[in-house]
Amino acid sequence: MKHQSLFHIIAFLTIGVLQTNAQLAAPAGNATAKIGIATAKIDKATEFIRVDRDNKNVRLQTSVTSYIKDGISVDLIGAIHIADAEYYTQLNKEFKNYDALLFEMIGGDKINAGKAKDTKTKPKDPMIAMLGNVYGMVSKLLKLQSQKDGIDYTAKNFVHADLSLQEFERLQTEKSESLLGFVIQNQANAQKNGTAVKQPDMQKLLTAVLSGNANGIKLELVDTLGGAADQMAGMMGKSVIIGDRNKACLKVLNQQVGAGKKKIGIFYGAAHFPDMEKDMLKMGYKKTGHRWLTAWDIPLAVAQP
Repeated sequence: MKHQSLFHIIAFLTIGVLQTNAQLAAPAGNATAKIGIATAKIDKATEFIRVDRDNKNVRLQTSVTSYIKDGISVDLIGAIHIADAEYYTQLNKEFKNYDALLFEMIGGDKINAGKAKDTKTKPKDPMIAMLGNVYGMVSKLLKLQSQKDGIDYTAKNFVHADLSLQEFERLQTEKSESLLGFVIQNQANAQKNGTAVKQPDMQKLLTAVLSGNANGIKLELVDTLGGAADQMAGMMGKSVIIGDRNKACLKVLNQQVGAGKKKIGIFYGAAHFPDMEKDMLKMGYKKTGHRWLTAWDIPLAVAQP
């Protein structure tokens, strides 16, 4: 079981940056750090997930990136599927500040329609169908909380901004795409383009798994997860899992703007944002700010045997 868990952790945590849910440098030591950005830096490619280190802790962090257009402010709020409980507590507090909080979840349209139980319909893609169970197992092994348990999706300002399960499966069929195929193609492209992320030391990872050292497991995986978004950048707009879902999200964004909402948050997996940001800039949005939230806080003294 432990060896099987090892495989699941590596494969599915990388996918976790995508957030299927079928269903600038921060000061060291700050769990939530706001950063002032010079105008020259704002024009550079935005980093939406990173690993921050000092001599006591290693942190996996996701960004909150702000944009403005014609008096409308939009924040891209990055997320991963499993994280420290404090991370989701912080997000829930911040979400209350938005007129509308757009969230991703394939099939999550049933939540806004008051039919949350219907989201349990089993997806046809077997890899997506097993994600929920695997994330539950991995979150326990890493002593983290799952996003579905940590985020309050019943909040009144939450607005579904993703494909329905039927739309997702139809587009997958039309493009002959599956989540497993996407991952395999992404890995092949990364090797070809030299963008492959740092892989964990398998001996150290196995030792941590067998000894039940959750922080040790996270320490070996943090760089793999922290670099996953960059590795997938070349395939963003071409896929259903990224491109078509982003289009659905931006369509809802425009609808909310048309409905008079002035402050909008978009809560999506960090890997979606390089492609989404490009589209938003084309739409006339200007980047105005960037800050970091800590999803994993790994104490080195406990993680290293």
